[in-house]
Amino acid sequence: MRKVLPGSAFPLGVTVDDKGANFALFSDNASGVTLCLFDRFGVTEMERIPLRECTNGVWHCYLPGVGRGQVYGWRVHGPWAPEAGHRFNPNKLLLDPYVRQLVGDIRWNDTLYGYQIGAGDDADLIMDERDSATFMPKARVVAGTPMVTTQHPHVSWAKTVIYEGHTRGLTMLHPLVPQTIRGTFSALGQPEFVDYLVRLGITALELLPVQAFLQDRHLVDTGLSNYWGYNTLGFFAPEPRYLGDNGLESIGEAVDLLHQAGIEVILDVVYNHTCEGNHLGPMLSFKGIDNASYYRLLPDNRRYYDNLSGCGNALNTDHPRVLQMVLDSLRLWASVYGIDGFRFDLATTLGRRPNGFDPGHAFFNAILQDPLLGGLKLIAEPWDVGPGGYQLGSFPPGFSEWNGDYRDKVRGFWCGEEGLLPSFATRVAASQDIFAEGRRRPWSSVNFITAHDGFSLHDLVTYNHKHNEANGEDNRDGHDDNKSWNCGVEGETDDRAVNALRRRQKRNLLATLFLSQGVPMVLAGDECSNSQDGNNNAYCQDNRIGWVDWSDDDPTLPTFVARLADLRKKHSALSRPEFLTGARNEMGQPDVVWFNNHGERMTEQDWENPHSKCLTLRLAPVLESEAPLLIMLNASHVAVRFQIPPGHPGDWEVVLATDEGLEDVRLGGEARFAMPARTVVLAEWREQSPTSAVAGGILRASGYG
Repeated sequence: MRKVLPGSAFPLGVTVDDKGANFALFSDNASGVTLCLFDRFGVTEMERIPLRECTNGVWHCYLPGVGRGQVYGWRVHGPWAPEAGHRFNPNKLLLDPYVRQLVGDIRWNDTLYGYQIGAGDDADLIMDERDSATFMPKARVVAGTPMVTTQHPHVSWAKTVIYEGHTRGLTMLHPLVPQTIRGTFSALGQPEFVDYLVRLGITALELLPVQAFLQDRHLVDTGLSNYWGYNTLGFFAPEPRYLGDNGLESIGEAVDLLHQAGIEVILDVVYNHTCEGNHLGPMLSFKGIDNASYYRLLPDNRRYYDNLSGCGNALNTDHPRVLQMVLDSLRLWASVYGIDGFRFDLATTLGRRPNGFDPGHAFFNAILQDPLLGGLKLIAEPWDVGPGGYQLGSFPPGFSEWNGDYRDKVRGFWCGEEGLLPSFATRVAASQDIFAEGRRRPWSSVNFITAHDGFSLHDLVTYNHKHNEANGEDNRDGHDDNKSWNCGVEGETDDRAVNALRRRQKRNLLATLFLSQGVPMVLAGDECSNSQDGNNNAYCQDNRIGWVDWSDDDPTLPTFVARLADLRKKHSALSRPEFLTGARNEMGQPDVVWFNNHGERMTEQDWENPHSKCLTLRLAPVLESEAPLLIMLNASHVAVRFQIPPGHPGDWEVVLATDEGLEDVRLGGEARFAMPARTVVLAEWREQSPTSAVAGGILRASGYG
């Protein structure tokens, strides 16, 4: 007869010591909880242990002699009353919400549903009494000790350059990564990959979800898979496919190697919903443990879920135990695996109260005051699908935000849309109109042109329309309004002029990204012209469509990105600690002055001209040792005569241009020159002018017309 001791209600999950293990599970509405122990493979259920102790809604026990490696699951008893929000079904084996490591995979079967699937419109009201254990993954008891030995790099926000990528997709086709570890955490720590990120100028690797997620039944049935991972099964467990032979330790090893190179690791985390879906979804964990506590239910009919995420359900972060679970999860990833920051998917959902979004929600306050989490990089995706879901700029100071309006305005500007000049300039200047409240800083705006969701950069200049046929939804999925331009031909082409224009446009978009105030985020593979064949919703493409293709047809593009990152690092004027206002610095120079292409200060009439697609801005240095910068942009389809603005005697040396004919040119103090169509130029002021390409007059550059 096994000895069962009362144990402790804290901490939740499983805690091991040298004598045994403490088990603690929160379920406020349960009438009973049973702990199920399995063999080490998770195949045979060896023992069921009813828990006798419940303290403050937490069921707990201590088992002497049980330690690391033990495989287990839960069965929870209580009312089957879906219309009241309760879906307890002890016939279903359930994963611990605090599971640290999964054993086995989901094997899709109708018994995984708490109700009698296929029994008609009200099927979810009828309990299914078949046992689901055979088809369920199980939990393995592991240690909670830190696996990272290095210190956090603590890169300042002002110097941060983010690289968004997929743990698997980054290395599946990487020629320098051994095939045996491709697609795993270990591959991310390979010297060849880390060195590449360093050469590119990346300071933070932002990974799509790595927390264990579900392979959706409808995708499995059609031969596809959940590739992106935005359907979390366990918030404390890593996705098993990413572990490789080194298991959990491979995460810490990879993070250590990235840290040694000065690169931070940011995780994209999905706490807004779980993989259990709506009232017709499977019963795998939270739904069977305490449905009414873990999920937001419709107040007038608790049979149904408040689908704020668009994925069937939404976690109830108003509940203190659910909030505790999220915070415990974040702390584990930060303390055990050394993670440096988090990007919160559909973060608006996390701050919702019954009457709408609240930037003062306990979720945000708890994170910001936490001694560990409050000092990490925190990024919000500022929308969900609920009422008033778009909350860009509404998150509290301490959170940065994905700036979707930056993406749209910059894409539109380079695609030739009219009337965008004022909003484009505001976005380039870090969107003070959105983020200045609460004394927030320019790095509150995470700027991006592309992200995992949508076209890659190459596809943005190659396709006018999405091509998602491979997803099996008749091209109905994904966004229709991509603000893209194929440069004259839909899809790949051998036309040299079209391909030259596409190369120029890619450089224009990347240059704008890095020369803007705020934090630049690059989508992995954009610097090597990675294509998804026009698929703008590759969530289910765990194949060459979704993986990064490193065989670049333009080998100069990574060098171009590295130059941009280096210029941003060297010139503090490109990443100022304060918003641009026109105020003068200690040297008496305005931090920014906006000019038209004639070298004259922009007037209200200039800003309101819907046909104007040219702009010059002069940035004063932050440090006295640095020089002023001049950024000139021509998004029109023809060459335009630009005049260098007066006021700085000396020359302007072109240090970067998206038109090769302007590289390494010196422009006289008030030179006029023909700026080629669709071109960006960055020039640095030089006090003295040696013999230069021009000392005034008109410089004619190639490549325009």
